[in-house]
Amino acid sequence: MQMSSTSFLCLCVLGLLLMTAACTQSEPGIPASTPGSPEPNYTSNETLVAFVESAVAYAHANGKEKALAEFSDPNGTFVQGELYIYAYDFNNTTLAHPFDPDKIGVSRMDELDAFGNPYTRQFIDAATNGSGFVRFYYINPAHNRTVESKLGYVMRVDEDWWLGSGIYTGPADPVTENSHTEG
Repeated sequence: MQMSSTSFLCLCVLGLLLMTAACTQSEPGIPASTPGSPEPNYTSNETLVAFVESAVAYAHANGKEKALAEFSDPNGTFVQGELYIYAYDFNNTTLAHPFDPDKIGVSRMDELDAFGNPYTRQFIDAATNGSGFVRFYYINPAHNRTVESKLGYVMRVDEDWWLGSGIYTGPADPVTENSHTEG
């Protein structure tokens, strides 16, 4: 049986369409945008780490008092989109927070996340080791105050205090054990 040139051309076009469709699928775990919707804005782990590292460098260069004032300023240089710096001592007493000034001077040592995990103690553990990531579950004020998964990164400034920041990573699964990942 002979294939006509039109049939052959149709088969080639169909094959090309199938290959192209497979190449345009969204990555697993990353939401695909719909036409007319704004592109999602994701902050990478590398950007989070670099942000905290730059804040630690600022603290070293400018001193604790000036740094804490800058970190507490909601219009300061360490508030960038979803990223902002918070500062704590090793008793988990808040030293700076741009959006929750009522917490400054308050120990958050026994604070639990939305699923009852002692995430603030894990911040201390990570900062004591120099730096690290902590997964916790927190209310996202930008998404109707829904509980979402959040990845925090903390870094020791010196023996007295540490800095951190975090990124929301999506809907929270009800987990009762917090995961601590090395970073």
